[in-house]
Amino acid sequence: MPMDIDVSRRNKVPRPLSDDERARLEEYIDAIHYSARYSDNEYEYRHVQLPKAMLKAIPKDYHDPNKGTLKLLWEDEWRAIGITQSLGWEHYEVHEPEPHILLFKRPLNYQAPQQ
Repeated sequence: MPMDIDVSRRNKVPRPLSDDERARLEEYIDAIHYSARYSDNEYEYRHVQLPKAMLKAIPKDYHDPNKGTLKLLWEDEWRAIGITQSLGWEHYEVHEPEPHILLFKRPLNYQAPQQ
C-alpha cells in the first residue's frame, strides 16, 4: 500500500552517521518520547518527540534549510539517531511549529514480511 510520502523532502539516499555523530546523539536517546498510537480508517499513527537540544546535534544533512525542520528521514536515518520502533513505520511529516516532533504512520494491521 503506497503511503504518499513526499520523497522530495528526503535525502536522495539514506545518509549514514559517522561514529562521532552517533556519539554526540547518545546522551539524548533516553529522553526521546513516544506517543501512544492512534488511527483512522487507513493508518496507525504516532508522534515522536525529540529533546529540543538534540536537534542541534543532528547533522545538517538531515535538516531542510527551506523549512527550518528536519527532512523526512529514511528508516535507516531515524533509527541511526536513536528512534526505536517496530517495523513498518514511515516518517511522513514534521510538526513545523514544533520541529522536534516527528510524525510517523504505517498501514493499519501492518504485518512484517515473512523471511
